[in-house]
Amino acid sequence: MINMLEVGDKTQETLIQIADQFHRQGTVITIEELGNGNVNDTYLVTLREEGEHYFVLQRVNTHVFRQPEQVMQNMLIFSNHMDRRLKQGCPDLGHRRWEVPQVLQARTSQNHWVEAEGAFWRAISFIGASESFDTITDLAHAREVGYGLGMFHNLISDLPVAELADTLAGFHITPAYLTQYHQVLAHTTVPQTPEVNYCLAFVRDRQAWAHVLEDAKAQGKLHLRPIHGDPKINNVMMDISTGQAIGLIDLDTVKPGLIHYDIGDCLRSGCNPLGEETKAWETVTFEPDRCEAILQGYGSVAHAFLTDYDYDYLYDAIRLIAFELGLRFFTDYLAGNIYFKTQYPTHNLDRALVQFKLTESIEAQASAIRAIIQAMR
Repeated sequence: MINMLEVGDKTQETLIQIADQFHRQGTVITIEELGNGNVNDTYLVTLREEGEHYFVLQRVNTHVFRQPEQVMQNMLIFSNHMDRRLKQGCPDLGHRRWEVPQVLQARTSQNHWVEAEGAFWRAISFIGASESFDTITDLAHAREVGYGLGMFHNLISDLPVAELADTLAGFHITPAYLTQYHQVLAHTTVPQTPEVNYCLAFVRDRQAWAHVLEDAKAQGKLHLRPIHGDPKINNVMMDISTGQAIGLIDLDTVKPGLIHYDIGDCLRSGCNPLGEETKAWETVTFEPDRCEAILQGYGSVAHAFLTDYDYDYLYDAIRLIAFELGLRFFTDYLAGNIYFKTQYPTHNLDRALVQFKLTESIEAQASAIRAIIQAMR
């Protein structure tokens, strides 16, 4: 029996009609919202088809991804490349399970379906017997998160970066976010609250080093490679029975970039025990033991492609990406919450406070984090 309650801004009846554009047999049992992403609308579709089968249905946010066809093309290129690598055999993977989400074709034989009013939909295979977490559960989990990102980078390290479209121009380019921030600030009446003033001072005091990774790239020390683009820990899927990392999801942001963006984002996400949605921002800390475990897991499969310069800029990446996300949240708050999904008016401000406090904690532990990186190399 289908529940006709609203799911997001769609009824189940409407969602079933959309899901029917992608599956060729079986009956839809339920459609439920899946995950807590800040950009796309994501649903889990359950089919009755000789037992229960599942796939993921997504409405791509075309205000963020303005050329969604390029996003889909990148996903196909990436998944086909990774499939070939897995068939060739990967010594670092051994007998471990590794899953690659597959794009499902629509009835039109395209890799997407567009509603009459222009909404862009796609379907992706569901990784079964797996789970993800918003925060690290223990150090073993932390190592597996690092291993998952390292294996992801390992399997696409030989994918020519020229084959991938830059689907989000300027993504993770901190100086560009800083320019946008100043533009918004110049045309906004800024609320004079202690929290806002804290953020204003925080950005002012740290904007001088926002160029560190881009300068290293311009100097030829760091190079563009295929990256995930958003490897926070709830995008690393864990096998329910073994607790091992088995793949990464949320592949919209696979594109050319610096692997430092990914490493910094993974550590920013994994080393904050309170998570990025906590309201207790003043107590947020960066946990070095989690950092060490994640980097140990990452390094176990990343040693083959990391250079001396890569190691040299790891601390800068860890510090910068936390600052960058805080800057993006704060800018969006000042602009009226037009990019990230929010649940209340100051949601993005609260998110910014968390990331800025995390940056402070990283800075306070710079020596310990650098020692971890030195041991890793």
